[in-house]
Amino acid sequence: MAPGKVEELLTWVIVGVILGGRLGFVLFYDLGFYLANPAQIIRVDQGGMSFHGGFLGVVLASWVFCRKNGIPALRLADALAVATPVGLGLGRVANFINAELWGRPTDLPWGVIFPGEAAQNCPGVEGLCARHPSQLYEAGLEGILLGLILLVLVRSGGLKRPGLALGIFVAGYGISRFIVEFFRQADARFITPDNPLGHVLGGPVWGITRGQELSLPMILIGLGFVIYALRRPPVSG
Repeated sequence: MAPGKVEELLTWVIVGVILGGRLGFVLFYDLGFYLANPAQIIRVDQGGMSFHGGFLGVVLASWVFCRKNGIPALRLADALAVATPVGLGLGRVANFINAELWGRPTDLPWGVIFPGEAAQNCPGVEGLCARHPSQLYEAGLEGILLGLILLVLVRSGGLKRPGLALGIFVAGYGISRFIVEFFRQADARFITPDNPLGHVLGGPVWGITRGQELSLPMILIGLGFVIYALRRPPVSG
């Protein structure tokens, strides 16, 4: 791909991340509020971005870019999948440093007392409470582990099967996020006195969070791409 096309692709990806992330948050996390207050949709300065929405935005933007420039979509998707874990890992470390997207309360020795609201008013805990550093759990799974798996795939010639790296990334992220959600504090919009874990399906004790609900389709779609890629003969070059 020519250098100019790479810059154009990055522009499409950035737009996809921002628009998809914001619209995903609106649709998946607080649709009722934004339907009643549509002017708030553009208030990104007040926070509210969704990874799953951003991912869909990048998929759509990349597909349009490929159609526009005659580039094989799966080959480009594989390349983006291999590069993405680095950014995910660094992003989660930044979340940890900024004390955002913290985990549920814990008494484990590696629990972290985050500043501000995170340390206050934890049910059943007197004084300041420690929380799971779920941002680092995600950095380890989505960034380091998934990145190493994809690196091994590249070194073993996995890119000769278009869609394989994409499938492993999508399923791998979905599995990683599903696991970490057991330790991550659910969005405050879903937490009530009767539902302290913020489950959106199931009961207050056994159920799944919105993050897990959105990750399940990613796991299935990713596995679908893996099966598709493995059933087709490898390509040369």
